[in-house]
Amino acid sequence: MTIGDSRFSRTFNQPKPILGMLHLSGDSASERLDIAREELEILRSQGVDGVVVENYFGDKTDVRNVLEWLEGKHPDLLVGVNVLHDHLLAFELARQFRVDFIQMDSVAGHLAPEADEEFARELQELRGQVDSVLFGGVRFKYQPVNSGRTEAEDLVIGMDRCDAFVITSDATGQETDMEKVKRFRSVVGDSFPLLIGAGLTASNVHEQLESTDGAIVGSFLKDTHVDTGRISAAHVELLMREVKSVRALAATSYGKAAR
Repeated sequence: MTIGDSRFSRTFNQPKPILGMLHLSGDSASERLDIAREELEILRSQGVDGVVVENYFGDKTDVRNVLEWLEGKHPDLLVGVNVLHDHLLAFELARQFRVDFIQMDSVAGHLAPEADEEFARELQELRGQVDSVLFGGVRFKYQPVNSGRTEAEDLVIGMDRCDAFVITSDATGQETDMEKVKRFRSVVGDSFPLLIGAGLTASNVHEQLESTDGAIVGSFLKDTHVDTGRISAAHVELLMREVKSVRALAATSYGKAAR
């Protein structure tokens, strides 16, 4: 893949970046912040390139609390947000704090045509207010399809609405279908970034990253390999060891191709 000079490549200068999920588990706001801080330090110490702060178990206030705590810390770590069911707040937080990237589960395909037109105008305005890279989904897990368009048509539209696509199959933790990745790649070409959004493991990382440009990882990093668990340093280390191998192979292949 040749990403070229883009907002994505200027932000993600590590090939095939790995972004770990902070799901914000815990029984109280203070516990959720403490767990997020502990998990972030594990991810960072094991070489993960960035984190996604998401109100998966916590609420929107917990996302803000983590970003407030992170502000001014760890400039080496990329910080992203995914505020489920409230992309307006995600952009608001990106205006207030250092947010290197925003993830939205769907940027095309999920709305009926009339609502989609208004959504497109709103999204264009929001993107003009921040420098953050925008990750978008098309046919993302749990998202409805209401556009009346084909997958390929929604992908072409989505390319104008975000800086990279995140691809999943149908559920959290489910391995991303490589046939779906191939379909996306055939539409977007080699210069538009594609990221794996679910189901990455140490055993499938070579296949999953071979034709994609990075990944967001949650379940595999947990002590139980399930989203309800806690991030395990051993699991992060195992994954990143394989990721480094993938990066080395990619660099070797690129070097041979350049000769």
